[in-house]
Amino acid sequence: MSLGKTASLEIRTPEGVSFTLPIASPATRAFAWMLDGFVIFGIMKAVSAALGALATATIVIPIIGDAVLDFAYAVKILIGFLVSVFYGIFLEWVWRGQTVGKRVMRLQVVDERGLTLGFRQIVLRNLFRIVDILPTLFYFVGGVSCLLSARCQRLGDIAAGTLVIRRPKLEEPAIDQILGGGLNSFTAYPHLEARLRQKTSPAEAQLALDALIRRDEMDAAHRLRVFAGLAEHFRGYVDFPEEITHGLSDEQYLRNTVDTLFRKRSRTAAIATAAPTAGRAEGAA
Repeated sequence: MSLGKTASLEIRTPEGVSFTLPIASPATRAFAWMLDGFVIFGIMKAVSAALGALATATIVIPIIGDAVLDFAYAVKILIGFLVSVFYGIFLEWVWRGQTVGKRVMRLQVVDERGLTLGFRQIVLRNLFRIVDILPTLFYFVGGVSCLLSARCQRLGDIAAGTLVIRRPKLEEPAIDQILGGGLNSFTAYPHLEARLRQKTSPAEAQLALDALIRRDEMDAAHRLRVFAGLAEHFRGYVDFPEEITHGLSDEQYLRNTVDTLFRKRSRTAAIATAAPTAGRAEGAA
């Protein structure tokens, strides 16, 4: 793994496949943070409205009304702190390193060594946000850290060993040319295909596709090791019935996987187009 002048993270897998992840710039991170700020602001406005309604309902009773106002103010401060901290922790764990702002800006938090992002890392980087945001809401400390760091890391990223990368939109590859139009036995189990697509990240899908694209660039022994490692990785996500996997080589298993991951839209469109035609044919008969 190395970081060049192009501000990108290069990861080499144990199978010998290398891929590059572009690191997010301070500007794109700032936009994502502002979007998340609007979301948090909206949550706090809703909380304030609810607490205000409670206070209004009880203010007609002087003693109880004053107590409720004090309680509502304390609850508002507490919820504000919890939302600002746990908003990032919750979404980055559920959405695999993304928040609303990061999703819109196509950013994602990853482990700086190319390993799986851990919950401890997510908690640590979000707790350090209390320091990075200083002076209050201006993010001066975190901003300076991003500008001075070669990997554009704020203090929270450095402490947690994380990076924020860009996830550029993948263009539809020429799957027919790569796969040769072979039969994909996985299509007999659409629910398992859906599970495979759900569990596979964009980076993993791209890695599998790159391995097939670069197939002829590898020598035979290297190619066998790469396809064996990738096929085993995807087998761990979904257990297709033995009746359709028995006798499949690792390369063919990977071809089926790539077909499932990248040809969903074209296949769905074909089915949707064929359905009305079949209906008209039946009516004519």
